[in-house]
Amino acid sequence: MQADLIERYSAPVPRYTSYPTAPHFHAGITPEIYASWLAALAQDATISLYLHIPYCDRLCWFCGCHTKHTLRYEPIASYLEALFAEIDWVADQLDGKGVVTAIHLGGGSPTMLSAEDMARLKLRLSTRFTISPTAEISIEIDPNDLGEDRFDAMAAFGLTRASVGVQDFDPKVQRAINRLQSFEQTQHVIDSVRARGVHSVNVDVLYGLPYQTLTSIEQTIAKTLLLAADRTALFGYAHVPWMKKHQQMIPDEALPDIQERFAQSQLAARLLTEGGLHPIGFDHFARDSDSLSIAARNNKLRRNFQGYTDDGADALIGLGASAIGQLPQGYVQNITPTGDYQKAVLSGTGATARGFSLAPTDRLHARAIESLLCRFDIERRDLEAFGPEGAALFDYALDLAATDPDGLTQADADRFAMTDLGRPFVRAIAARFDSYLTEGKARHSLAV
Repeated sequence: MQADLIERYSAPVPRYTSYPTAPHFHAGITPEIYASWLAALAQDATISLYLHIPYCDRLCWFCGCHTKHTLRYEPIASYLEALFAEIDWVADQLDGKGVVTAIHLGGGSPTMLSAEDMARLKLRLSTRFTISPTAEISIEIDPNDLGEDRFDAMAAFGLTRASVGVQDFDPKVQRAINRLQSFEQTQHVIDSVRARGVHSVNVDVLYGLPYQTLTSIEQTIAKTLLLAADRTALFGYAHVPWMKKHQQMIPDEALPDIQERFAQSQLAARLLTEGGLHPIGFDHFARDSDSLSIAARNNKLRRNFQGYTDDGADALIGLGASAIGQLPQGYVQNITPTGDYQKAVLSGTGATARGFSLAPTDRLHARAIESLLCRFDIERRDLEAFGPEGAALFDYALDLAATDPDGLTQADADRFAMTDLGRPFVRAIAARFDSYLTEGKARHSLAV
């Protein structure tokens, strides 16, 4: 591929796990507004719960999550009491409405919860919400320092899907990101959760990390395929040291340039595909039998704050500091500092700090962007369902294809689509449909 093409379409843009994206959320969405949105959900609404545990016993320098380092359990125990208070507050607003069809524990490292506290958390959720007996329950796992009691606790919680961070298996890269983790540790975790009935395992791999090379990527993917995960997420490392100060521990000169980074992504994608996984969107790969592959085949793939998903719930409710929720009316985000979050929920108020109420034009642009990222195309009929403004946006897409000097897109009367050449740059093309992109001072990660 031409080097200038890679340079031209690698400019930083959002990952579009929402539209508008989180930098455009504002303080006008209050706990009172959020409460009214929850109360307005239908009696039979399906609900997905995301619980954020913002603590780690080591801080990985590549991490872009809202988390903090602790070697003591007391802060986690204190935080959990506040999380219980927020669970109660949300449940009070719902007043018995809805059925929970999915629960995801993220972080941070939610596996830092003690076995006893994990049981208490599940009991609180079961007491305050109606949880479907077929609910998908997933958790993000750091393979280090997991005893058998934690595996048993996850099984008792009802775990059905495990997400295991791999990042890279090269020791030099691992030292550079402060994430020492052997293949054997990772394999033990996967074997342990599968032995306890977990039916699906996801692993995360990164490219663009310090000291990564094409050779090390090839070796990491080879080992990753040996894990026989059902899904693999292939993420580009987002170097944002202006937002995440610990990333300043990673020397800029150790990072691959944009050409090398692109080559790493394409090599990893090819090897995963040759290893029997199907590409899903621009950064996921799944086995043919996995629900993500099934959703993609049936045109039901979605994209939210957890990335690509087959979760079709009516509402995503975020619980915990910094957690983001998505309801029919718009987005909400909780207070980020854990101390302020705890004070708010323990005082009996909600923890909402900001959000965004969606207007019809926002829903239109969101549909176009999600369709492009999930299917690599936009159909005229989807946009025309929004009326004249939708028809005008499809005409804009036709103009994009007609004036595309690089052959990244193509269009006919009914469909705008990425070409094979253009698919690696789909985020850059999706950004053309973002009417907020030039507003504000948000800074983003590279598009490839």
